[in-house]
Amino acid sequence: MASDLDTVRTLRALFGDLPRPPQGLSSEESVAWIERAMADFEGGDLAYSIEHTSRSAMLDLILRLREDGYLQEDAAFDKLLIQVATPEGRQLFMDWCIHAQKSADATARLLNRVKPAWREPAPLYQADVVDIRRFVDGVPSGPGPLYAEYAARQDVQAIGVFADPPDTVYEFPWGFVTESDDGWSVYVAEVWREGTVGSFERFLSAWQLETAVRADGLQATAFVPEGLSADAGITHFSSLNLNATDPAALRQWVGEVFLSHMLPTMAARVLDPNYDFPDAW
Repeated sequence: MASDLDTVRTLRALFGDLPRPPQGLSSEESVAWIERAMADFEGGDLAYSIEHTSRSAMLDLILRLREDGYLQEDAAFDKLLIQVATPEGRQLFMDWCIHAQKSADATARLLNRVKPAWREPAPLYQADVVDIRRFVDGVPSGPGPLYAEYAARQDVQAIGVFADPPDTVYEFPWGFVTESDDGWSVYVAEVWREGTVGSFERFLSAWQLETAVRADGLQATAFVPEGLSADAGITHFSSLNLNATDPAALRQWVGEVFLSHMLPTMAARVLDPNYDFPDAW
C-alpha cells in the first residue's frame, strides 16, 4: 500500500499550483472563493473541472504504480513527482499512460489472433447398442478391467471410494457406471487418466449446458424427465451423479439419451482445455 506520506507528496506535486482558498474563511466564503477561482481559471470553470479530473486520475495511477509498479523504487517515485509538478511533465505522463494503454490493447488483439479457432470437439465415444440395451434391461456386467484400473488408483484407495464395493456395476469401453437405490454415478476413464478423477465442476457445467435455460436466453438442448437431476460427482469421486426418484422408470432415458448421446459430447467438452463453459445460467 502507498503510505500516507506518499499520498501527501503526490497531492502536493499534482495540485500545488492550483489556487487554494486562504485560511480562516467560513464555509460560505470558501465556496464563493472557489467559484471565483474556477471562473477566473484560464478557459473558465469547465476547463478547471477537466483539469481537476485529469489530475485526480493521475493521482490514482501514480499511487497504484507506487503500490505494485515501477514506482516502488524510491528514486523513480521521486523523479516522477518532480516531473508531474509542471504542466509539461503532467502532459508527458498522460501521453505515457495513453501509449501504455494502446500497447496493452494491441497485445490483447495479437493474442486473440494467434488463439486457435474454436471448434466443437468430437464426441468422446460412439455408444454401443448392445451395451446400452444391457443397461436399459438392467443386466449389470459387473466390475471389469476399467473398474479395476480405477479402484487401484492411490487417491481412490486413500479416500476409500470403494471401501464398500458397489453392488451394481455396468462397464463400457469408455468407463463404468455404478447404480444405487437413488441413482447412478458415472466414471469416465479418460478423465481419471488425465490426473483429475472428477473434473467435478466442468462436468456439472457440461450438464447445465445441455439441460438448463441460460441467462442469455439460449434454450436447453435436452429435456430431462421429471424426477431426475444431476450434481457434482465429488460425493462419489465420480464424473457426475444422476439422482433419480424412481430409477426403474428413468433407466431407459438414462441409457438411450444420456449415456448414448449426451455424455459423449459432455465428456469431450470437459476434456478439451480450450472449451470455456458459460458463466451464467
